Amino acid sequence: MNPPRRILITGGTGYVGGRLIPLLRDHSDDFQLRLMARKPEYLRARVGDDCKIVAGDVTKPETLTAALEGIDTAYYLIHSMGSGQDFEDQDRLAARNFAQAAQASGVKRIVYLGGLGEQDESLSKHLRSRHEVGEVLRESGAQVIEFRASIVIGSGSLSFELIRALVQKLPVMICPKWVSTKAQPIAIEDVQTYLINALDHEPGQSRVYEIGGPDQVSYGDLMREYSRQRGLKRLMLPVPFLSARLSSLWLGLVTPVYATIGRKLVESLKNPTVVNDNSALEAFALRPMSLESAIQRALSKEDQEFATTRWQDAVSSSMAPRRFGGVQFASRLVDCRRISVNLKPEKAFAPIQRIGGKTGWYYGNSLWRIRGFMDLLVGGPGLRRGRRHPVDLKVGDTLDCWRVEKIDTPHELRLYAEMRLPGRAWLEFTVTPNVDGCEITQTAMFDPVGLFGLCYWYSIWPLHQFIFTGMLRRIAEAGTSGRFDKSSSERSAATSKV
Repeated sequence: MNPPRRILITGGTGYVGGRLIPLLRDHSDDFQLRLMARKPEYLRARVGDDCKIVAGDVTKPETLTAALEGIDTAYYLIHSMGSGQDFEDQDRLAARNFAQAAQASGVKRIVYLGGLGEQDESLSKHLRSRHEVGEVLRESGAQVIEFRASIVIGSGSLSFELIRALVQKLPVMICPKWVSTKAQPIAIEDVQTYLINALDHEPGQSRVYEIGGPDQVSYGDLMREYSRQRGLKRLMLPVPFLSARLSSLWLGLVTPVYATIGRKLVESLKNPTVVNDNSALEAFALRPMSLESAIQRALSKEDQEFATTRWQDAVSSSMAPRRFGGVQFASRLVDCRRISVNLKPEKAFAPIQRIGGKTGWYYGNSLWRIRGFMDLLVGGPGLRRGRRHPVDLKVGDTLDCWRVEKIDTPHELRLYAEMRLPGRAWLEFTVTPNVDGCEITQTAMFDPVGLFGLCYWYSIWPLHQFIFTGMLRRIAEAGTSGRFDKSSSERSAATSKV
C-alpha cells in the first residue's frame, strides 16, 4: 500500500485558499492535508481542530522548513497586492524563499494560481509580478502547474464585489477606457476544480495553463449582464480618459475596494486577459461554465446573508499592515470606561457580538461614517467591508475598518484597527460577572508613532469621550431590552439551513 500523499496549502486565509480547504478535506482519503499561515489562530477559527496548521511566513525562510517537511504537493496561493508600493519585490522575495525551501524539502509539485495577460512592455506591474512568481517557483526544480486566470466570478470575490457595487449603486456610470478591455471570466467553482485536478496531473515538466470560461467579454459587458440578471436599468457613459489614480479614488468611494488596491487593479484592467492557449481544455476533463451561469451562481450565494469566503477577509487585504520595523512606540495610551448591568454575561455580550456591519456602532453612526469616508480618501478600508455574518464572529474576521483579534464568547471581544493611523489601535470589550450581574468594560488602546501619533490621539480624545461613552450606554441598553434575542435565534436557524 502506498503511503498517503502530503498536501500543503498556503494562503488559506484568502478567498481562493479559504474555499479550497474544505473541498480538499472532503475530496479524498488518500492524502494528508497541512495548512500554513502567518497567523495560525486566524485560520484555526475557520477550519476547526481536525486540520494540521503550522506557522509559516514566506518572508521568513527559517519558518518554512517545518511547513514543507515531507510535503509532496504544495499550493502556492499567496500574493502581496494588498501591501505597499514594493509589492513586486515582496512577491519576488516570497516566491524565492518558498522555492528554495521546497527544493531543500524535496517537494515534487507546486500548484500556483496566477494571472492572464500577454507578456510585453505594456503589462501592468501586478500581472507582471504574477508571471514572475511562476518563473521563480520553477527554479525550485519541482514540477510547477501554473494556472493563469482572468476575472474570478464568485460570491465574495474582489471582481464580483466590484461589479456588484458599481451596478447596484450607480444608475448612471461614467466608464473610462478600461471598461472596454476584453477579459475571459471564470467561475470560482471551475478554478477550484482545476486546482484539485492538478493533484492527479501526470509527473513531468512544469506547465502553464491558461484557464477561463467560454465567453470573452468586456468589463462593460460584465456590468450589463449583472444588470440584466438583477432587473436593473443602467446608463453607461464612456469617457475618453480617466487616470488610474482618479479611477481608484472613484472605486474606493463607491465599492469595497480600497484606493491603493484600486489603483493597482485599474492599472491591470488596461491589459486584455483572454485565453490564447486552450491546452487546459485538453489536459483536464472540465468545460467551464458560461458567464451567465457564473453570475447566476454568484448571485444565489450573494443573496444569502454572507458568503463562504470573501476577498477582504484575507489577512493580506489590510491596508494597515502590522509591521513597524525600526519604529519605536511611545508609551501606550489607554482610554477605559465601565458600566454595570443586571444581566447574565450571555445577555450583556449579545449586542457586543453584533457590533458593526448592518447593526452599526450603536452611537454616533453618522460620525463613524464620516470617519470611514475620510479613511477611504487616504487609501484605507473605511466601513465598506461590513462583516461576514450578522451574529457569528471568528478570529481573523473583518468588521468594517477593524479585524477580530480575539473572541471569547461571552467574555471578550478585541478588535484591531485597520484604518490608516499614525500608530496601532485596539478596541476591546470585556464582560466580567459580579454579584449584581456583570460589568461591561470598554477599552480603547493606542500605540502612537512619533509626534504626529500623539497629536492625533489627543486631538480625537474629546470626540472619543462623546462617542465611546454613548456607545457603551447603548450597548447596555440593548442588552437590557433583549431586543436581539429573537433575531439571534432566527439567524442561527437560517445559518444552520445554509
